[in-house]
Amino acid sequence: MQPSIYVALSGQVALERRMETIARNVANMNTVGYRADEVTFEQLLSSAGKDPVSFASAGETFVSRQAGGLQQTGNLLDFAVDGNAYFAFEGPNGPVYTRDGRFSMNENGELVTVAGYRVLDAGLAPIQLDPDGGPPVAARDGMLEQNGVQVGALGLFAIPEAARLARFENAGLVPDIPAEPVLDFTGNGVAQGYTEGANVNPVLEMTRLIMVSRAFEGVASTIEEAERAQSSAIRTLGGSS
Repeated sequence: MQPSIYVALSGQVALERRMETIARNVANMNTVGYRADEVTFEQLLSSAGKDPVSFASAGETFVSRQAGGLQQTGNLLDFAVDGNAYFAFEGPNGPVYTRDGRFSMNENGELVTVAGYRVLDAGLAPIQLDPDGGPPVAARDGMLEQNGVQVGALGLFAIPEAARLARFENAGLVPDIPAEPVLDFTGNGVAQGYTEGANVNPVLEMTRLIMVSRAFEGVASTIEEAERAQSSAIRTLGGSS
């Protein structure tokens, strides 16, 4: 098979990977706290033949850390992170970090996520509120008060830039390097009565989808032309022999 066909096939694999991430981003553009997927591609060089041939890698997916826009809800149990930090909740296998601060208080007074996971403080302990004390009031540093009495604090965590992020459900993230509690609240803080939207730009994603679709069609045409040329060459050489 001609090297050009292999090159074109590698391009199709890369473009298909990009289309999958775009589709996932568009599907979650209204998911609170969602972080968009991005893909990086590298050039792979093969020297198996007489001349080196460049191939496109399948691509590596990573989670964008760009912040989404804040939306005021007026709900005292809605929280957003102002800055580059994350809330934490108790996952099945350890802490999970998120920008989705739509919390509520269960019958035991525990602060929980929309899925019922317990929200954690800076020491990774569940936050216990007074179930009869009404909604808490939050300070910028996450300190929570009910009726003027401090009852707990929302934990804010910084995830190292070098950490690789795995997804947990929709808006949860699990880093492969432990996150650290935020101690400086100059650049990071809690905004009560707000939620953070997905960091997905719908117009940009749809533009990317159109571009990738056209590129995919172009690669498919290249493969068809290469196959026709190869078939023609086989017929011509076969007839001359």
